[in-house]
Amino acid sequence: MIVLSCNNVSKAYVAENIIENISFTVNDNEKVGLIGLNGAGKTTLFNILTQNSDADSGEIYVAKGKKLGYLKQNTTIDSNMSIMEEMLTIFDDVIKLEERLYDLSNEIGGFTENDDTESLETLMDIYSKLSEEFAESDGYSFKSIIKGVLKGLGFSEVEFNKPVNILSGGQKSRVMLAKLLLKKADILLLDEPTNHLDIQAISWLEKYIKDFKGAVIIISHDRYFLDNTVNRIFLMENKSLTAYNGNYSKFMKKRKVELEQAAKQYDEYEREIERQEEMIRRLHAYGSKRNIRQAFSRQKALDKIKKLDKPSVESKKVKLRFTPKIKSGRDVLNVNNISMSFNNHQVFKNVNLNIYKGEKVGIIGPNGIGKSTLLKIIANIIKDYEGEVALGHYVNIAYYDQEQTNLDGESTVIDEIWDENPDLNYYDIRKYLAQFLFNGDDMYKIIADLSGGEKGRLSLLKLMTSNANFLLMDEPTNHLDIDSKEVLEDSLINYDGTILVVSHDRYFLNKVVDKIYDLSVDGAFEYLGNYDYYVQKKAELDESDDEEAINKTKTQINAEKKREREFIRDRQQREKEIREIEDKILLYENEIHELEYKLCQPSTYNDKFLIINVNEKLNMRKEELSNLYDLWEEFLEN
Repeated sequence: MIVLSCNNVSKAYVAENIIENISFTVNDNEKVGLIGLNGAGKTTLFNILTQNSDADSGEIYVAKGKKLGYLKQNTTIDSNMSIMEEMLTIFDDVIKLEERLYDLSNEIGGFTENDDTESLETLMDIYSKLSEEFAESDGYSFKSIIKGVLKGLGFSEVEFNKPVNILSGGQKSRVMLAKLLLKKADILLLDEPTNHLDIQAISWLEKYIKDFKGAVIIISHDRYFLDNTVNRIFLMENKSLTAYNGNYSKFMKKRKVELEQAAKQYDEYEREIERQEEMIRRLHAYGSKRNIRQAFSRQKALDKIKKLDKPSVESKKVKLRFTPKIKSGRDVLNVNNISMSFNNHQVFKNVNLNIYKGEKVGIIGPNGIGKSTLLKIIANIIKDYEGEVALGHYVNIAYYDQEQTNLDGESTVIDEIWDENPDLNYYDIRKYLAQFLFNGDDMYKIIADLSGGEKGRLSLLKLMTSNANFLLMDEPTNHLDIDSKEVLEDSLINYDGTILVVSHDRYFLNKVVDKIYDLSVDGAFEYLGNYDYYVQKKAELDESDDEEAINKTKTQINAEKKREREFIRDRQQREKEIREIEDKILLYENEIHELEYKLCQPSTYNDKFLIINVNEKLNMRKEELSNLYDLWEEFLEN
């Protein structure tokens, strides 16, 4: 059953179209991921669907009786009530009904044998009907439901009585999300719902959405979250919308094939156009009437060929490459029994970390556990702590702050980079800024006026130009669109230095890191592997009641860690070799295309010896390419 649809919807701002002729349908119980670059029109579409904005043209259909629930990305709430009181406002009708039932119960209880029997029966009937209504409205369980949602989103029972107006921005966002989920809408529109949630809360929300009986459309840059929740993807690109079946990973596979096919088709089109134009030029050059007639005839045929637009294989992407100026020693970081307290409140204690050259390490843990604090201690920003932090030889640190406090709000974009790199000339600075999508007047913007995504890109540029060999990164994927996240991930994978990163982005952790520290109040537990390995290993440990495992000797534990490190090193080497083979495959495929194109040129097919030479090269490369594909498949299978 279709519960929501768009038919040829368009919207413009200041005479420029944001979206054009968008059409789609959403069925009941479907879970849809809405993705696209920042500025593609995703939030605009949500505002149109919720009638917060009018479409310039087109039609919106919402099934009769279906209620929309909308969570805005940057929503806030000002209230003198406590968190629990705010939740109870959702159930005002149920609470009033409960009070009515209580009054009726007292009234019925006051009847005696001498009272009017008919009046009693009337009251009993009313009580019975209201009781049914009360039960159907979750009257007997709404308080438990509220507690379940609040706990799921990371609030402890101690916090239930906290006034909303003293909460942080992230906590207020969670309050608004909780209220939306409790309202029981039939269709949920969620704009970046995982913002301000830790991994535990995100996992809870994933389960909630999967169990939700209505339709859901989610704007999100959290790829792991999309993989675990949606069964369709809507891609907004070039003012239009394209629908794909499957989750994010399936979409990416289909998308890759589409782009490759489009690029190949466009290359063939370009070659054919060039060949025809060359023939027309040659015919004109011959100068005879017959040749000129042929040239005009070919030109008319050429003009009728449908023009192909260049596919957007490469949308505007950040060009990011981290290159250490010097190499560090083997031991990069040793954290020994670090403890931290604020106002007599223990944040964490007995934290031990050992990080070695070339490792890519993730720190995870619930919100408020002190992950950012730990990173600032290591970066020597926070100095008041117990324990010891020791850096290895030739370790050069660069720190990425999720709050971008390292940016001067009063400075311009170009000055921010130039002040950090005074040896660079104006043209080098412009080149770097262009690589990070700061073009033209963007370079002279005041930093305080930048968006979160723009500040994130600028901070990454500062990090890149530092040429450090040890990167400390606090939530680096926040504010980045999916394309920018993928660029960052690829650059970090190819980085020769060492990385310590705090992140709740599980897709990022899966792709980049090879070791995880799970931070808690009592310390940091080490897992040798990516995020999926951590989940698997933690589940095994949680389920295990084996006393032998609990009572393992230090020697046994160290031996296991050594085996795991060797496994990870082997895996990393294998992944590196696969990447090298894939790069070589791409190189050979491009070379084959060039050779095939060369064979079509008049300068080639008029030279017998050149044809032989080009053919020999072409056949050799094709054979080498075939061998590379065999090797690539062998690596993937093993």
